[in-house]
Amino acid sequence: MSIQNDLGNKKAWYTRIPHAVTMLFGIIILVAILTYILPAGTYERVMVDGRMTVVPGSYSTIPQTPIGILDMFKAIPLGFKAAIEIIFIVLAGGIMFGIMEKSKAVENSVGALVKKLGLERKYLIIVIMTFIYGILGVAVGYENNIAMVPIAAVLSLALGGDLILAAGISVGAMTIGFGLSPINPYTVGTGHKLAELQMFSGALLRSVLCFIALSVMAFYNVRYFKKITKDPGKSLGKGLDESGISLSKPIEDYSVTTNNWLVISIFVAGLILILYGVFVHHWYINELSAVFLMVAILCGIVSRMNPTVMSETVLDSVAKAAPGAFMVGYATSIKVLMEMGNIGDTISFNLSQMLQDLPLYASAISMSLSQTVINFFIPSGSGQALATLPVMLPLGEALGLTRQITILAFQIGDGVSNLINPTLGGLIAMLSMCRVPLDRWLRFIFPMAIMVLGLAFIALIIAVATGYN
Repeated sequence: MSIQNDLGNKKAWYTRIPHAVTMLFGIIILVAILTYILPAGTYERVMVDGRMTVVPGSYSTIPQTPIGILDMFKAIPLGFKAAIEIIFIVLAGGIMFGIMEKSKAVENSVGALVKKLGLERKYLIIVIMTFIYGILGVAVGYENNIAMVPIAAVLSLALGGDLILAAGISVGAMTIGFGLSPINPYTVGTGHKLAELQMFSGALLRSVLCFIALSVMAFYNVRYFKKITKDPGKSLGKGLDESGISLSKPIEDYSVTTNNWLVISIFVAGLILILYGVFVHHWYINELSAVFLMVAILCGIVSRMNPTVMSETVLDSVAKAAPGAFMVGYATSIKVLMEMGNIGDTISFNLSQMLQDLPLYASAISMSLSQTVINFFIPSGSGQALATLPVMLPLGEALGLTRQITILAFQIGDGVSNLINPTLGGLIAMLSMCRVPLDRWLRFIFPMAIMVLGLAFIALIIAVATGYN
């Protein structure tokens, strides 16, 4: 009987994931050790349309550059230096929502929305919001949506959920939407340009895959919500800081004041300005941070906050955002170590060599898996495309895969693994906006990532069977 109980209480391995700081330090040590084991190597690169692209067949070994203890720790501050733009947007986003929370505009708006729709429709609300965030990922981008994440936190708590559910609704949906987007300019766009294919061609299969994956994410969120509603002890969000984002009064007491409308209008105007800047003037992280700060100041002014209250709110918001900002720089140190040790190209080269003797279907799936591995070391979608696709495209053709299939395999490997990628600064940044530690997120999302990967592999098999082109 006791043996059965022990077996029944046995937890899945992903529930024993260590704290994020511990896990990332372990990866740092592993990369440093790999610089002693793997040969250093590099591809030749040429400038194409202003971006450095790998020359196929140009890989060569160079003198080994192992990482010593001093350099291993030196990589950590260098990682913060490399990630300073993303670190600051986490702080700027935290400041903006800190001011908006202080004005009660977000709380009152979400409370009034839930009051109008009714708590009896809470599951439908979760499904709709999951798709809304997914569409934002598909059409707008990834870090561009960081300002929207805290809204999901307030909404989730208002419905009786937790911060993990908030991350599932927002971060999970946006990561899937962006990663599997048929119009992703960083992965699909760059890949089609390198492969000399019509931009965003083959959109039907990608669109169907993205829609099904978002549907599974919505079901997963509702299932988790039902589980923690039935047994709050199963919540992965226990003990997380909900101060300032949880509702402070009963739902029936909420209404939106004129001042709240002013604050929300400023926020929406800021989002419209960001979208205009991103699509027309190619704005990126620094411009978004600047808009966040302007929105924060304007919201404070229309809310009639005095300078002292605004200043105290800014520092309090920075304190709450600081752990997430720290994790972004900390994770980026892994990328810095790879560059110092010159083993990134070595890993890419050897993974491509392993694909050469595989059967057709196995080669397509293995190509996607190899991109998954590479994504943990080159977390930038466009950077990974420029580093690997010039090698993978001719290799895929030699194996009998169309260029469209090779790009789909690359997109799947890069996009799905972003759900669990501890080196992806954007993921860490958005999780920090809803105050979810990486280790808690991995416990929640890992089964979902496996399901989406399985769906994606089915799509890849269909692509091979139909000669997707």
